[in-house]
Amino acid sequence: MQLEQTVYAIDSTMIDLCLSLFDWAPAAKKRAGVKVHTSLDLRGNIPAFIRITGARESDASFLDHLPLEAGSFYVMDRAYVHFARLIRFTHAAAFFVVRSKGNLHYRVLQCDEVPQGTAVRRDERVELTGRYTSKAYAPELRRIEVFDQKRDKSLFLWTNNFVLDAVQVGALYKSRWQVELFFTWIKQNLRIKAFVGTSSNAVKTQIWIAISTYVMVAIIKKQLKTRASLHAILQVLSVNLFERTPLLELLGAIDDDDQKPPSEQQMSLFEKITGQ
Repeated sequence: MQLEQTVYAIDSTMIDLCLSLFDWAPAAKKRAGVKVHTSLDLRGNIPAFIRITGARESDASFLDHLPLEAGSFYVMDRAYVHFARLIRFTHAAAFFVVRSKGNLHYRVLQCDEVPQGTAVRRDERVELTGRYTSKAYAPELRRIEVFDQKRDKSLFLWTNNFVLDAVQVGALYKSRWQVELFFTWIKQNLRIKAFVGTSSNAVKTQIWIAISTYVMVAIIKKQLKTRASLHAILQVLSVNLFERTPLLELLGAIDDDDQKPPSEQQMSLFEKITGQ
């Protein structure tokens, strides 16, 4: 879905550590770890703002540090339902889309007509009536029920935007999964599972280097307009780090390989490895 406004997907991921080596980062159940809180710009899947904290830091606390842009959309999951923090978005003229958790108390002010033949079940204007939520967030809200056929359950989305149609709001929430893919790519392709140092500074430095590497590769891919995947570009750079061959020449070879049909004599095992 294309919008004129910028859309950010917000989430966090846990990086597990060994408690005996990283005793400064305790987590639950005798484990250690750090959290990487991220706001991902979905225009190019580039992290716009990142904060690294201990594992016990709540996800919603990230909103206290997040710089807000007027007119932009911020898409979040249930962990970020904290209306005393979400009111910041409304005050900053920014929009949020967040999935609710538990049974929130509210009063329906108006029911809008939902488009036929879509997954949208309800589109309501509401106000919070909970003891604490009503004081934390007094303005009207929009509550949209979307049915997820894959999981056979309804999703309840809350937003302070009353302009987009309900289908667009549902599509915005679905786009949140891009930040999950970002975390998966970082963990699978960059070295943030084994750390060269055990201090807090060493761990954070290694994570920042990994994220900076991702950003650099993503910028190279966009500026050179190459069809090569981020993984392929990263592999080429890693084996040609000290070469003086122009990037276009190196990555052009990847594009040429992508255009070649697979060899009929090549074993399927190696076909799978090449395609990764």
